[in-house]
Amino acid sequence: MKKTYKIEVDCANCANLMEDAALKTAGVQSATVNFMTQKMIVEFDEGQEPKDVMKNVLEACRKVEPDCEIFL
Repeated sequence: MKKTYKIEVDCANCANLMEDAALKTAGVQSATVNFMTQKMIVEFDEGQEPKDVMKNVLEACRKVEPDCEIFL
């Protein structure tokens, strides 16, 4: 399953850090963060609940970029 989320991130480098953090999160098959459109596209592993996985993604992203926001 693939979902798109609106994000709030301050710079392109921060977006890259968020993408790396999301990719390392359990349950995420792929993740792309686009700074220009302020969107994150996440593809989830089979059988994963997107809402639960995204809580972990947000937590991981805030470790590398404390003021980022993902609108779930």
